[in-house]
Amino acid sequence: MKKIVLFDLDGTLIDSTEAILESFHHSLRELNHTQPFEDEAIKALIGHPLDVMFTRLGCETSKIDEHVLVYKEHYRTISRAKTVLLPFAVEAVEIAAKHARLGIVTTKTARYSRELMEHFGLMHYFEVLIGHEDVDNHKPHPAPIHKALEGMDHALEEVWMIGDTRLDLEASQRAGVDAVGVLSGYDNFEELSIFKFPIKDNALEAVHHIIKRG
Repeated sequence: MKKIVLFDLDGTLIDSTEAILESFHHSLRELNHTQPFEDEAIKALIGHPLDVMFTRLGCETSKIDEHVLVYKEHYRTISRAKTVLLPFAVEAVEIAAKHARLGIVTTKTARYSRELMEHFGLMHYFEVLIGHEDVDNHKPHPAPIHKALEGMDHALEEVWMIGDTRLDLEASQRAGVDAVGVLSGYDNFEELSIFKFPIKDNALEAVHHIIKRG
């Protein structure tokens, strides 16, 4: 049976923590938000949509959209310079592509995500990239996974999702697909283990696990 492997981005294939943190703090300064955000509080929310992150961090409801806009404008100018591929990410994608059809399912803006993956020379491995603007409901809702599979004309393939947060694993569970959690990102083993999916150190180990499953 053919396989489809869907990858999350942040914490799974890339590390854009520096760009994310800088963009949040930039938005705070630009909109005169008086209460600073702690870096750890921001990192704990990575994976959620930006409007959810700003809301949970205590920004005024009336300014959430403006915060998101200012964030995105700044993020795009620095994202390439301040984002790196995680160790073994290239190998994970290259090996996965030999055994499966690939897609990306992320909560990041699809446009910026595609630009990043093109910058790293990896976008051509992926048939689809589903980002924030492509769906109304985001992870942990299963809609992004369903949207990716629709775009891949999914039929009888065995489907796997690789991700680093509970959002990825819950979305997989709700979509009815298999998943592998990875410890290269933002959630730890205890947080990921509430789901009955295997947990590996990184995306390459996750890919090897999927291949060995036949």
